[in-house]
Amino acid sequence: MINAHSAAAVRAAEEPLLAAGRPLMATAAFALATRVAAALRREGYRVSGSIVLLLVGGGNNGGDALHAGAHLARRGCLVHAALLGRAHPGGLAAATAAGVQVHDLTEDDDPAGVVLELAGWSGVWVDALVGIGARGALREPLAGVVEALAEERAENPGGAIVVAVDVPSGIGVDDGTLPGPVLPADVTVTMGAPKPGLLLPPAADLAGRVEVADVGLDALDDAVPAVCRLTGDDVTALWPVPGPGDHKYTRGVLGLVAGSQTYPGAAVLAAAGALRTGLGMVRYLGPEVPTALVHQRFPEVVAVPGRVQAWVLGPGVGPEPSVRSEEVGEALAAALAAHQPVVLDAGALALLGEAFTDLPATVVLTPHAGELAALLTARGEETSREDVEDAPARHARLAAEITGATVLLKGATTVVAAPDGPLYAQAEATGWLATAGAGDVLAGMVGALLAGYGDLLAGEVHGALPSDGAGLPARLAAAAALVHGRAARTAAGLTGEDAAGGAGAPVTAMDVAAAVPAALRALLG
Repeated sequence: MINAHSAAAVRAAEEPLLAAGRPLMATAAFALATRVAAALRREGYRVSGSIVLLLVGGGNNGGDALHAGAHLARRGCLVHAALLGRAHPGGLAAATAAGVQVHDLTEDDDPAGVVLELAGWSGVWVDALVGIGARGALREPLAGVVEALAEERAENPGGAIVVAVDVPSGIGVDDGTLPGPVLPADVTVTMGAPKPGLLLPPAADLAGRVEVADVGLDALDDAVPAVCRLTGDDVTALWPVPGPGDHKYTRGVLGLVAGSQTYPGAAVLAAAGALRTGLGMVRYLGPEVPTALVHQRFPEVVAVPGRVQAWVLGPGVGPEPSVRSEEVGEALAAALAAHQPVVLDAGALALLGEAFTDLPATVVLTPHAGELAALLTARGEETSREDVEDAPARHARLAAEITGATVLLKGATTVVAAPDGPLYAQAEATGWLATAGAGDVLAGMVGALLAGYGDLLAGEVHGALPSDGAGLPARLAAAAALVHGRAARTAAGLTGEDAAGGAGAPVTAMDVAAAVPAALRALLG
């Protein structure tokens, strides 16, 4: 698991080490210089003879960069340092002694112009303008410098390598927001532990490759993280795998109320996601047309009421009042009365502004940004889709706190929030996953995992869940998002470290569902 810690937690972990005289800056600077050299080699450049531009603000980030510049100068790099704030005295002395060419722009009338000129013939830009203590948008002259460099980078995407120190300057360190201009990085060398903004959208998209430099912050090992990202190993440990004594009921039975005369395909897609995830049975309750389609595609689906351990409600059901929405409401009331875990998707989310409040964390909401905005507005928090897209983590957490439920906010990076505990941020998806019906598949997958842990999660409602199971619904939702994203990548023909953007081939939602077993084989071995 990748654990990100807040700026305050990192500073608290640093304090006793600094008081004991530990040379944290020297350690960080050496790690930064090493990572800059590695970035050059990955792009096929020699370290010796490369030109490096340090963008130096005030504070310790600037000191890290200046000391790193001294290391790189001694390795044969031609290093320039553009000072845009009060430079760290020790770092400046070390850089000057090593032959770094210092350009003091603190009183210059056109610092952005000078920096652009220096940047034009530099192979690496090291962004050390502000660190984790910064709040809000960059102020001048830093904002103008960053805007100019970002524009240059956009016009020449194959140009210089950008390495950010700790975080790209200007991001919301703790919440992943973008309050102002930010210079997108190819590599972010973060000290001690990732910061939340490196995992959370939209800032995470500008961090590039995140590399953690170990500077000895061992105290963070026992600290509760602010944001987590599950890895394949975490999912392998979490995913229910049947043994010789299991049968269809012990593997989990999912009740599915999805689809309508208008959107019958949603029922098929939700059933596909659930079945391919590995549960024992799907019980589908729906009208004639969706039922016929589900049975045509999946004859193993049972279409009569009976025992279930979790529910998926709402895919393909419109939010407007109808017989189908009434059925969803009745199923939700019954599930809550029976303490069964529930996934609420699409049309089912509209119920939360009316009849259902104070939900348990075993209810998982799966909105996209527009649906989350509508949900919050209905609960008295006036919110637009743009508000959610600008600060996904903040609004997902707000929705979890208001409703009591676990919230899975769908997006290029999926954010999962419970009323308490860490956020989860999963970024496995490819851009091809933004296609109709993909959310229905994901709802089925989340429901299948909840059904696999149904008896345990029913215990959580009564306070009987073991201490090591706290936050299990959020972890299961994050695990489903990881496998969903990897299945999309598999369906698109992407492997390994392929970019998640335009590479690969188009996929449909059913392609994603069909690729779930292959994604799981790769994880479970």
